Amino acid sequence: MRTAPRRRALRPLVAGAAAALLLAACSSGTEGGTVDATPTSATGGGFPVTLENTYGETTVEEQPEAVASVAWGNHDVPLALGIVPVGMAAQTYGDDDGDGIHPWTYAALEELGATGDELPVLFDESDGIDFEAVSETVPDVVLAAYSGLSEEDWTTLSQIAPTVSFPEVAWGTSWRDMALVNGRALGREDEARAVVADVEQQIEDALAERPDVAGKSVAYLYVDPTDLSSIGVYTKIDARVQLLSDLGMTLPESVESFEDDGLFYVDLSAEQADQIADADMVAIYGDETLLPTLQAHPLWSKIPAIANGAVAVLPDNTPLASATSGPTVLSIPWALEDYLDLFQAAAQNVQ
Repeated sequence: MRTAPRRRALRPLVAGAAAALLLAACSSGTEGGTVDATPTSATGGGFPVTLENTYGETTVEEQPEAVASVAWGNHDVPLALGIVPVGMAAQTYGDDDGDGIHPWTYAALEELGATGDELPVLFDESDGIDFEAVSETVPDVVLAAYSGLSEEDWTTLSQIAPTVSFPEVAWGTSWRDMALVNGRALGREDEARAVVADVEQQIEDALAERPDVAGKSVAYLYVDPTDLSSIGVYTKIDARVQLLSDLGMTLPESVESFEDDGLFYVDLSAEQADQIADADMVAIYGDETLLPTLQAHPLWSKIPAIANGAVAVLPDNTPLASATSGPTVLSIPWALEDYLDLFQAAAQNVQ
């Protein structure tokens, strides 16, 4: 039986107080991009290995046996490498059956014989990192290469075990760098590279079947359907936008300019909708009612992609939305076909 507690949704990365905290964290970080994969000491798979992050250095003295992970998706890396974490964050956003585990993660756990009584401890992060629960799993390392850890979080976790935080930007680590950084901490960097290469090949194969997607510019937006007065725009720093680049799409120049502020997400007023008029397509979370609602809106409809229906609507709070909001080496293969189908359909309406 699949049981688990709750976890804070990923969507609050762009909403409410949580978003404010994360945006503040991002504003003090550096811009995103591919992380230098060179460790500061060791290894070639050996130990000790030292990794730099925004807050300092993390040294893993010996190959970890007990692996814990916090925040979004980091557990998928050890699972992809055949390692069952002793504990990992429970998920709530896009959790299809309320067990705190996304379907691609559960499939990996099943394959490794780690369901039922063998299920890892699930950390309830609805009120932040559950340090006591993490400590009780007695980990040798804590993985959080993709996260929004504060320095205080990192310091506290590091008193429990060496903790791998994000290399450069809170919530700005790409799926590829998440795999490589976490993999390095596990002494499995070469295997992580092989996993990444496999995912890249799957992407290449899927794109070959959807020729209209490549080269289109996409503005990735967020809206609260009950309040259309503002437009959330994800910048190049955000992991879901980085995934679009891997899928052959680009950012419109208007959105490219937002990254100069060092933010992964910015808010515009609806009166500024014409600022993103240069996007070929729009990606946005919602349901079947959202697009006609936006097309009927006097300000949102000024975005040509919306007026033309060149919109990929990600069904909100579903596994597909969560798989691509914080993509991992396991979630991308799980979501790839359906995700690209949305963009292929939207591309048919580009004018």
